[in-house]
Amino acid sequence: MISVKKEIREFLKHYNTQIVGFCTIPENAEVLEINEKLFRAVVFGFPLSKSVLGTIKDRPTLIYKHHYKTINWILDQTAYHCAQYIESMGKKAIPIPASQLINWKTHKGHISHRALAHEAGLGHIGRSGLLIHPDFGAQVRYVSILTDLEFEPDEKTNGECSTCQKCITACPAQAITENGVDIKRCYEKLCEFASIRGIGQHICGVCVKVCDGRN
Repeated sequence: MISVKKEIREFLKHYNTQIVGFCTIPENAEVLEINEKLFRAVVFGFPLSKSVLGTIKDRPTLIYKHHYKTINWILDQTAYHCAQYIESMGKKAIPIPASQLINWKTHKGHISHRALAHEAGLGHIGRSGLLIHPDFGAQVRYVSILTDLEFEPDEKTNGECSTCQKCITACPAQAITENGVDIKRCYEKLCEFASIRGIGQHICGVCVKVCDGRN
């Protein structure tokens, strides 16, 4: 089983992918649209550019929007190739889009990449509701592949945010507190940002910019 994980990691290195984890999909995980019963996931991510994040002050910038879309595209392309590789082993593999909404009312995709990344030991869920990687903080975008490939899951991370309150202070919607994030308030601000000429999608980036994994 270890050799299978090593094989996948080595394959992903060809696509410059260093952040990789393996998990069992929790029984209570909400999976939308996918009827296939697959019980494991390969999760990986790419760090965002610190230089691009530096252009953000209190709202998303056009260069950040383009960078965000580019990283999602790279993730989707890499997930496609990895899924094809897994299928060449005679197993099933469904690459889940890095950023695609299925339920617009609840603002949810096929499955939560951050929840799977948490299960795969890639970080803990922070006050902002984002996955906090030990080296990159919230500055990583993730993608997942659902599969029936057999492997031993990585150990789940049980960390938590310390006394850092940078995301609380920076949030333009005042949606983040010590107790977590107010999703409704956050979404209202995202809708406001989406109306900015040239942005046109629900992105922000402010809490991501300030959360670099260093308290």
